[in-house]
Amino acid sequence: MPTFEDSDLVAETPLTQTKSRDINRAPSNNLAVGDSPTLAIPSDIQDGTVTSIEVPATRNSVADTTNYMHNLSISPSMKDRRGSRNSFGTSLPIPRGKRQSRLSSVHYPDGPGAAVRPGMPPIQPSRDIIAAQLQDLAGEKVQAAKDMAFVFDIDGVLVHGDRLIPEGQRVLEILNGDNELGIKIPHIFLTNGSGKPESARIDQLSQILKNPIHIDQFIQSHTPMRALAEYYKTVLVVGGEGYKCREVAEEYGFQDIVVPNDIIAWDPTIAPYRVFTDEERKTSRPRDFNKINIDAIMVFSDSRDYATDIQIIMDLLQSENGRFHTKAKDPVSQRIPIYFSQGDMLCPTEHPFPRMSQGAFRIGLEAMYKSLTGVELERVVYGKPELATYKYADEVISSWMETIHNDEKLPANIYMIGDNPASDIIGGNMYGWNTCLVRTGVFQGGDNDEENPASFGVFANVLDAVKTAMKKELGQDFNFEFNEKINPVHGKGSAIE
Repeated sequence: MPTFEDSDLVAETPLTQTKSRDINRAPSNNLAVGDSPTLAIPSDIQDGTVTSIEVPATRNSVADTTNYMHNLSISPSMKDRRGSRNSFGTSLPIPRGKRQSRLSSVHYPDGPGAAVRPGMPPIQPSRDIIAAQLQDLAGEKVQAAKDMAFVFDIDGVLVHGDRLIPEGQRVLEILNGDNELGIKIPHIFLTNGSGKPESARIDQLSQILKNPIHIDQFIQSHTPMRALAEYYKTVLVVGGEGYKCREVAEEYGFQDIVVPNDIIAWDPTIAPYRVFTDEERKTSRPRDFNKINIDAIMVFSDSRDYATDIQIIMDLLQSENGRFHTKAKDPVSQRIPIYFSQGDMLCPTEHPFPRMSQGAFRIGLEAMYKSLTGVELERVVYGKPELATYKYADEVISSWMETIHNDEKLPANIYMIGDNPASDIIGGNMYGWNTCLVRTGVFQGGDNDEENPASFGVFANVLDAVKTAMKKELGQDFNFEFNEKINPVHGKGSAIE
């Protein structure tokens, strides 16, 4: 299994930071490994502090369209695939530093109805007292618990759409403290899902899973793309339902956000087959795009209208520096950058078979671009299994460790649990995590996936995977329920007299 550190996968030198439109880009299919990068991220911020980290993207000398141009029914083998879908030498910025949180690892009841003792702190629940005593007496096991962490894919692992996978609820109960030590086991959620603000998504998941999920534990495919707000002012944001992706971009700090409906409201002839309703027109923000340059294209989520979105994107990619109604003399050097939040071809839904995802849209766009221009489309892909997403996951895990255990460090033993070998497993393997493949989503194969085998094994569901991993790290006799009646001193009876 290749790793992110392989010399033939990782860019050899840091990317020179210049403005993207000032770079003389050459067709990517004329480059050889070791040549200078042809797509750069501008980072000469004039004011304010740069709060992002640029992570070298792994390189792929053959575009994904190669396997699709002559026979679109052929599915390429992952055995020979390199670890990235990104262009040569590209750097992907990710947010720097931890998210701020006000949570505490110990809960003191201070809400309505809490007991009050004048001049004294609120009374701790007896469970927290017992758990603290148990943890004091089991130092070695507690340290092992703090030195492991879980990273969960969501769809196909914990839920199917809006429907709970029952084992997912029990897993979160165990990790949130319903275990023999009453200790919280670090865990985060890493999904290629997208299309709505993180806050809305975690509220929905918390209700489905019947367990609290904090925004500081949660990474969607476009979450790391908030760092791009420092690099581009006017952006086209594509995908998602209604105007939710515009809302996401606004939360990320993008200054000037355009969506396809804004453009159609300005010039309906751009999408001749699109039926544009009066309600859509009322909620759009048209202006004279003849006078505006789009700095970059951000595909945040799955397209709801392939024909319209591809047409608009193709117009911009062939324009002079992102201005509509223009045609570039050199479509390569004047091409604006395009970013995709993830590259999955398929995703599990409530339908019996996985449905096409953003990767399928990207493949179609790449094929169309090559057909019209004769050159490969340089593009940047976030999400699993790209390196930048895993680097960002490290930041989030370390921050969450500080939140629940007051110790900002990265646990030594990290377990990735997913259902998609082409993203969850290949990415986790290349990043050196222990990977667990479950049979409740995309993967329905044999003993293990032949192309990207899970390093820790294949399990019927997420609960089996978590219990197996915890027994390995904490001992085969580890109990997955907390006994509130136990006396920590002698292990029997009640601790409360």
